[in-house]
Amino acid sequence: MKTLSDLSLANQRVLLRADLNAPMKLDSSGVMQITDDGRLVASVPTIKYLQEQGAKIIVMAHLGRPKGERKSELSLKPIANRLSELLNSPITFIDNLNDEQTLSVVNNLANGQIAMIENIRFEKNETSKDTAERKVLANKLATFGDVFVIDGFGVVHREQASVTDIARLLPSAAGKLVEAEQKAFDKVLNNPERPYAVILGGSKVSDKLGVIKNLIIKVDMLLIGGGMAFTFLKAQGYEVGDSLLEIDRIDEVKELMNSAQKSGVEIVLPIDIVISSELDGTKPISTVASNEIPVGQKGLDIGPKTSELFAAKIKEAKTIVWNGPMGVFEVEAFSKGTKSVAQAIALGDAYSVVGGGDSAAAIRLLKVDESKFSHISTGGGASLELLEGKVLPGLAVLDEG
Repeated sequence: MKTLSDLSLANQRVLLRADLNAPMKLDSSGVMQITDDGRLVASVPTIKYLQEQGAKIIVMAHLGRPKGERKSELSLKPIANRLSELLNSPITFIDNLNDEQTLSVVNNLANGQIAMIENIRFEKNETSKDTAERKVLANKLATFGDVFVIDGFGVVHREQASVTDIARLLPSAAGKLVEAEQKAFDKVLNNPERPYAVILGGSKVSDKLGVIKNLIIKVDMLLIGGGMAFTFLKAQGYEVGDSLLEIDRIDEVKELMNSAQKSGVEIVLPIDIVISSELDGTKPISTVASNEIPVGQKGLDIGPKTSELFAAKIKEAKTIVWNGPMGVFEVEAFSKGTKSVAQAIALGDAYSVVGGGDSAAAIRLLKVDESKFSHISTGGGASLELLEGKVLPGLAVLDEG
């Protein structure tokens, strides 16, 4: 995979595809505010490096899924403002690619200066399934740059104009963030120190079946929490009440559990569950054994005994991959299991990779020291596909030609 050292950057217009898709919400004044700037912070090292090398930087990024429509609530203007603060550098905002002045703005950037293009997904061709349509946009983008850098790990699993098509038109390389992501996942997938534990959570077991199938022959321990655990518990014949359940996946789960047993892989399931009738924490909350969830009650977090069990298993491990929360961590009453797992990993000395998405958000929300993890991924979907053993088009294109 080509990296920044493979490119000539001085006095070059660098089209940088970043992942700045930060969560936003309206404040009391009706203004969109960033609630977690983790992805922006992660983009800073590459941008600063490009500045130091004397490049002229044109940032492309997206926010949400506008599907080719211009939506004010999905404008990148608040993102540009916050990124400017993090970089301590002004950012010229390009509101419209079709404006006759846009090329002039780009060409008049001095070395080290930055411009940002408005939400690239406002362009309908960006996410088109038609390669020819995407190429039209890619060709336009190519007029703004001399080289291309992909540093948005959260989009490298997509075939999109600003990800793969542009990479085929300009000299291209991975930025520092994407390079770090690739190295971290290469280590846990191909050269893990043992014992090797994978911790999976989140709502649906169907989202993680590909990961389990790929890792079942590679890991020593598989710890299962979150909503997906209830399909595993049901596969063992347990009553799961009104908890999340994918009945159509039970047979697959049984097969996976049999495969794990044959391969000597230990599957560790919750032994107690925090339950309530509602997700928001306003109804009575109690803890029951994992085989005693009553009808009318939902499992919303792993219980304290499970937290202790998981922590003990985590302490044994030398390599850890964690993807998915243990419960409804956004609600304080159901956040303890996720926090206990995060703290157990943070306290250990294992090489630890957190697979982006909700797990990364939980670490920040629950105020667990991020520096205690070896690597926190910025791409939930991309990290899942890597763990499934898939080839990511945004990385593969860098090795073409």
